[in-house]
Amino acid sequence: MGKIISLNKVALVGPMGAGKSTIGRLLANCLSLPFHDSDHVIEEKSGADIPWIFDVEGEEGFRDRETAVLESLLEEQKVVIATGGGIVLREKNRQLLQQADAVVYLKADTERLVQRTIKDKKRPLLQVDDPRQKILELLAQRDPLYCEVATHTVNTDSRSPKVIAQQIAATLTSL
Repeated sequence: MGKIISLNKVALVGPMGAGKSTIGRLLANCLSLPFHDSDHVIEEKSGADIPWIFDVEGEEGFRDRETAVLESLLEEQKVVIATGGGIVLREKNRQLLQQADAVVYLKADTERLVQRTIKDKKRPLLQVDDPRQKILELLAQRDPLYCEVATHTVNTDSRSPKVIAQQIAATLTSL
């Protein structure tokens, strides 16, 4: 009989548009764990949406809020957390993510990310003349950091979120 491991805290990391929120919700159902989207928690706690926080406090102010929320979510005994795309930028956040039993890097190709995010006005970093170029720049900067924190990497390009969530759950529970 195989070793039974405790899988109580799972964090999803990856770029904007990789499917962290959608897959996270489905994965939480598969694992019978509560689900939290760190960006939604930031908005609930601050009473403001993320574009407003960026406008008023800048990216640094937003990142401060993001770190505080990550700390509080990781204090929960059982949880699946969908993180914001830039959570890995801070060393402290990368260290905090090590508290999770599994950190899953959801990867998607650039064209897929562009398709999924191009019309979304709630993504402050993409409100530029060339969102595709911005996504490429963000990936170049963040991909090594996602790889650094990830215990698992899953490509989200070619399958439905439900199938991906089931695959992640099967992988994590078979360890």
